[in-house]
Amino acid sequence: MSELQKNVQAVADRLVDSGAERGVQVAVYRGAEQIVDVVAGVADPETGRAVTPDTPFYNFSIGKGATATVAHILAERGLYTYDTPVAELWPEFGAHGKEGVTVRHVLNHTAGVPGLSLDSTAEDVCDWDKMCAALENAELWWEPGTKMGYHAYTFGYLVGEIVRRATGKPISQVLLEEVSGPLGVADELYFGVPESEHHRLAKLEDEPMDPSAFGDMPDDLPMFKAGPMTLFPAAGLGNRRDVLGADIPAGGKTTARAIAKMYAALLGEVDGVRLLTPERLREATRKSSSGIDEIFGMPSAFALGYALGSPVDQSPETVFGMAGAGGSGAYADTATGLVVAVTKNRLTNDFTAYGQVADVVKRLAS
Repeated sequence: MSELQKNVQAVADRLVDSGAERGVQVAVYRGAEQIVDVVAGVADPETGRAVTPDTPFYNFSIGKGATATVAHILAERGLYTYDTPVAELWPEFGAHGKEGVTVRHVLNHTAGVPGLSLDSTAEDVCDWDKMCAALENAELWWEPGTKMGYHAYTFGYLVGEIVRRATGKPISQVLLEEVSGPLGVADELYFGVPESEHHRLAKLEDEPMDPSAFGDMPDDLPMFKAGPMTLFPAAGLGNRRDVLGADIPAGGKTTARAIAKMYAALLGEVDGVRLLTPERLREATRKSSSGIDEIFGMPSAFALGYALGSPVDQSPETVFGMAGAGGSGAYADTATGLVVAVTKNRLTNDFTAYGQVADVVKRLAS
């Protein structure tokens, strides 16, 4: 066992033993080699089922990295360019002044359609046609490309319908054919999980939270206008069987090693597979938008579909990936060739687990 593996295992065990986490996976790649494969804790507290390396976790927005990757693969195939108007592929979307929204605007969160109807339900987000119809009828919050705001749910349906219009296939099928299948992780990286595989998923649980945490926030905050609190990424939502089975590519269900392998195959060849050319990777991971996020009010920077910089430190813009609500994260560094992925089932309000793992990796693997 390497020193790095031993130290990361100690971090994961400590997080679980302290009660800070319930079940954790960590995967680290350096180049084409997986150099850390760590699990700790339980996937299901009711049965005591242990976390194993092939236990998928629903970690919400961490899946946006896979969604963006599918979009880039199709761009490289010539099915569209980043400056193709979405309405050229999806004519109905152009209603209400949205004809100027491009694929680039969608990927860098400047499209101007970040919100869901405040009466949207979990059943609604599981209905692909209903969500696409809602986007067709949506009105712009700002002129495309002029402001940046996190499209928490709508990102997935926008990219997913672009993919469907370009290929005639649902994005889950394209993910299987172009990413998870070739990488040998078809049973570990999903948007919608087949019913037959639900028993393998980790059960999510919420970290205890003061119910007054949102009490002093004004009702007209953009984050509350962007979507109802009933769709807040919590265990009650993420454990629903319909949500687990639905294609909701604003998130994803994945193991740490599967999403880490995807990022490693973006940086270079892994097991004979390279997902993007070096030239495409440079374009996909270059800063495309930045500023104060119109939804959450904090400074943010995006490449084309990936967040820039780690969620825990002032990392350079060579670091790209996505964090997930609840504290998961998967990021790659084009400068060092390192990929770090942490998936877990206790939904915390910070990225302490990811930060502790990343610190050890930075110290021992860089």
